[in-house]
Amino acid sequence: MSVHPHAAGRAPAPSFRPIRLVAALALAVGLQSAALASPASDIADLKKALAAMKSDYDKRIGALESQLHDTQAELAKARSANAAAPVATASAPAPATAVAEGPASVAPIAPPATVAVDTSVAAPTAEASGGATAFNPQISLILSGTYAHTSQDPGQARITGFALPPGAEIGVGSRGFSLAESELALAANIDPWLAGNINLSITGDDTISAEEAFITTTALPNGFVLKAGRFFSGIGYLNSQHSHTWDFVDNPIAYQAMLGTQYADDGVQLHWLAPTDQYMEFGLEAGRGRSFPGDNASRNAAGMTAFTFHTGGDIGDSISWRGGLSFLQTQSNGQTLLFTNADDLGAAAGFTGRTRVAIADGVMKWAPNGNATHTYFKLQGEYIQSRRSGDLSGLPGVGENSLREIQSGGYIQGVYQFMPMWRVGLRTERLDPGHANFGEAGFLGLAGNGYHPTKNSIMVDFSESEFARFRLQFAQDRTRQGFVDNQFLLQYQTALGAHGAHAY
Repeated sequence: MSVHPHAAGRAPAPSFRPIRLVAALALAVGLQSAALASPASDIADLKKALAAMKSDYDKRIGALESQLHDTQAELAKARSANAAAPVATASAPAPATAVAEGPASVAPIAPPATVAVDTSVAAPTAEASGGATAFNPQISLILSGTYAHTSQDPGQARITGFALPPGAEIGVGSRGFSLAESELALAANIDPWLAGNINLSITGDDTISAEEAFITTTALPNGFVLKAGRFFSGIGYLNSQHSHTWDFVDNPIAYQAMLGTQYADDGVQLHWLAPTDQYMEFGLEAGRGRSFPGDNASRNAAGMTAFTFHTGGDIGDSISWRGGLSFLQTQSNGQTLLFTNADDLGAAAGFTGRTRVAIADGVMKWAPNGNATHTYFKLQGEYIQSRRSGDLSGLPGVGENSLREIQSGGYIQGVYQFMPMWRVGLRTERLDPGHANFGEAGFLGLAGNGYHPTKNSIMVDFSESEFARFRLQFAQDRTRQGFVDNQFLLQYQTALGAHGAHAY
């Protein structure tokens, strides 16, 4: 028999539901009574306040709409007024030059509103031509210096058997401390189709010159690139490279004897990169002929022409290579050349004729799996042959003479990075002055006596970063017959600012 819980003798729990219901009804009645008791004036005041707020907001919205309408009308008027602005700018580039000349030319620009509109219109052109660099060129500065200790006077440097113009750059320069060739370079896009570049060279004798200053195309089709201005010729391997990229302090003696250290000219250059799996590049050049072996004579026709061809590729993952052939031809008209014999006897003569230079170059690089961070090896070499033919004038007591000579020379060098930041290099060089036909001028012994100038160099350098390098070099120079010049060279090189990757 079941027993109900209440049967245990306890009283049942009281129920609170009726009490809650009564309290709620009382509260509702009280609130309704209070509302009915409120005066009617309070409700009227509330309605007036709401109406005032609505009126105020309506006025504000109306003012904003009016301001927006005026702004849209002003923008539409500005766009229509500037619709022809790009055409006027394209047909008259002079204002851009004026602005670049200095702040004074910027002052006449009209009201701020016009400036704002011009900026918005010109923005797409700025982006297309390189963004910020269109108006802020990339600037780089190369600082270089040397200390030279030589056993022979650098002022008496000669290359026996090779005729050079007065003031030719041969040897290591001056003894002691000196500022080596430092460079200031500026480069920027001009527009979507052209870019500009200038390299100013600063030498130890306080001479500042435009080493390179050219424009180049950026968007020609089918792998073509056109360059115009002053530039290093693309012949050979080292010729187009600036001195701060060389692996030794000085350029090879073959370059000094047959190309005036480095051949540069004023003219045009066309390169074509063939659309092939293997790298193949062809080049044509035409120029004034202003540098040795040219003579900078005044002429309408080109005083220099050149053809270059380079090809290369990879061998596995660790080896890459490049080789090439180049041909340079220059014209001379009364060019002054200094001819000397083994006893430093000789004379100055005027040369009128043609010089042809042929160059074969090659370079091979090795790095484990293509990673040159820790170790790598670079082997390079060039062979140069110069053929000069024409007439000589002004030799003492001789008169007019014909000149026919074939001279050659070359170098081979290797550079090994044996640990991060440290490299060692070795270079050997040799020249062959040939046996020139000087006609009656042979009485001076200018045709040479079979002496072959040579030079051997060893270097070690330390690069604390990719922007700073210190180099120690020793060379034994036998370019002047009968003299041995032992050269100790210390060099520093630093790069500041924007600096692009170097050529292969």
